[in-house]
Amino acid sequence: MTAKETPAIGAAAETMKEPATESESLDNTTSEVSPSGTIFSKISGWYARPIFQLILVALICFLCPGMFNALSGMGGGGLTDATLVDKMNTALYVTSAFTSFFSGTIVNRLGVRLTLACGGIGYCIYVASLLTSLHKHVPGFNIFAGFLLGVCSGLLWTAQGTIMVSYPLEHQKGRFFTLFWSIFNVGSCVGSLIVLANSINERTNVNVPDSTYIVFVVLTFLGSVVGLFVADAKKVVRSDGSKVIVMKNPSWKSEFIGLWTTLRSEPSVLLLFPMFWSSNWFISYQTSSVNSAYFNTRTKALNTFLYYIAHILGAIFISTMDLNYFRRTIRARGMLVILFTLTMVIHGGGYVFQKGYTRPANGAKPSINTDWTDSDYGGPMFLYFCYGFYDVVWQGSVYWYIGTISNSGRKSANYVGFYKGIQSAGAGVMWAWDSTHPAYMSEFASNWGLLAGSVICAAPMIWFKIKDHVDVEDDLKGTDETLEDVKPVDTEKRDLSREA
Repeated sequence: MTAKETPAIGAAAETMKEPATESESLDNTTSEVSPSGTIFSKISGWYARPIFQLILVALICFLCPGMFNALSGMGGGGLTDATLVDKMNTALYVTSAFTSFFSGTIVNRLGVRLTLACGGIGYCIYVASLLTSLHKHVPGFNIFAGFLLGVCSGLLWTAQGTIMVSYPLEHQKGRFFTLFWSIFNVGSCVGSLIVLANSINERTNVNVPDSTYIVFVVLTFLGSVVGLFVADAKKVVRSDGSKVIVMKNPSWKSEFIGLWTTLRSEPSVLLLFPMFWSSNWFISYQTSSVNSAYFNTRTKALNTFLYYIAHILGAIFISTMDLNYFRRTIRARGMLVILFTLTMVIHGGGYVFQKGYTRPANGAKPSINTDWTDSDYGGPMFLYFCYGFYDVVWQGSVYWYIGTISNSGRKSANYVGFYKGIQSAGAGVMWAWDSTHPAYMSEFASNWGLLAGSVICAAPMIWFKIKDHVDVEDDLKGTDETLEDVKPVDTEKRDLSREA
């Protein structure tokens, strides 16, 4: 998608002067932004548009999680012995799980700008610790870096998710996910190409060179700096003139109470928690037990690149969730069927593949070292590509389902915090388990069983609780905002257009 095309995602309501749809009319919004020439318009303008804010956040994730993903996709963070990184990632995800449960509160209290800027720092320290470990045994520093990134990533991903699911209009949420995830994973692809360029001649398993880590340290630091340029949520104006629901005067007390209020307002969201748990459970198996165990260094880098190309294609697929040929309730149920089908088909192929090799009794890495020039490379490569596609369809579906529950920035921050907390807890357990060197088939079986089971568990909530539209009055409950605070200034003009 080119820069010239992206405004179409957020500007449809401005360029098309058609009567409001029923779902939009319930939003109490307007088809025009505040008149040009006002003080607010001059200060905000294009900068305050959700689409621009999303692109900024995508750039941050391009530079921070994108580079982290490129290293993680190699298995062991680019190190031949994954034991250290297993311990670092256990610390990372356990800490992130705890932080993320309260990160919605922190985002609402500090704002997305400061939260994103602080969140990016952890990625820089994490990569720097891996670089240090190549030259000196510093396990204390490495584990500390994992803990720090756990805190920072929990904050960053909650702020990102809040922007992605609460800033767009209801009919734009799938496309916002597509745009964000595509830009973010171009970062993962670029990072993978950097690793590939530095290991193009390595047909055996070796550590990623210093130069790769140095480049990643610089890029992740820049990502943190970009976070300082993100606008606060209260300044953002949607394409139809409406504003994002936030707390006017948030306090730590009001935000902790808000956690309980959010959960109490829609207790059926608990049925999504197994999907949250399993959404990163399979990452350890895919990166360490498949990519790192089965392929040599340069082929692992190529596979990681293809994995994130599949992410971009999967993100484009998620944009179909915005097609209005069917009601939103029908689309939600259809995606659940698609998820279950993909789970069974892709993991059915994964089972056939996994029967071909196993982890040695001493826990060492198998001496397979498959290269891209080998005649039997095509099948495993395609399976790994499918794993990448499945990963993003799962993640995108979860974000889209969260977006159907509420359009409120305040509530969305809490829902995303629950998601990232439970997701990180699951990932932390899996990384800890992987560090004990279980059989590869056992890890694979846990993936397949959890994913299929969580889809079934989520079915009642998705089938009966998701609505075609969320009323703004419902979203305002539990906040100190009123309808006057979030509806546009020229509501009367829109009301006249409806009557006409």
